[in-house]
Amino acid sequence: MIEVKFDDTKVRQALQGLQQAAGNIAPALRGIGEALAESTKKRFGTTTGPDGEKWAENKPSTLARKKGSRPLTGETRELMDSINSLVFGNDELAVGSPMEYAAMQQFGGTKSEFPNLWADIPARPFLGISPADEAKILAIIEEHLLASIR
Repeated sequence: MIEVKFDDTKVRQALQGLQQAAGNIAPALRGIGEALAESTKKRFGTTTGPDGEKWAENKPSTLARKKGSRPLTGETRELMDSINSLVFGNDELAVGSPMEYAAMQQFGGTKSEFPNLWADIPARPFLGISPADEAKILAIIEEHLLASIR
């Protein structure tokens, strides 16, 4: 499983307020999950991580193995298309990809660590929460909170 660290103090406080006021926060989590999955997919078009940093360009060894020059896109866009969100119970949300190589793309790895690689793979973080994502999450929470008190 891939785990991304994020200072979620504001989001956690807002979610706790929502849970206290509304009880069931699963609908808000579903909305947040959809927003984060869409935002993550858009990163494949901009080739930037959630921190705004551009992904490393593909190396010649990668370009020789696949069509297209954009990192992480390939011919099939399999990784991007596999991004999804799941809500577990009333209080847990996961956003990610079930693809076996997703963690390698997120964190990178070296041929010495993973002999099956054709070359070193630079980290190209696609999962995570950007400042725009945080604002969207807080807006979704506020929307659900206001709807619950009406």
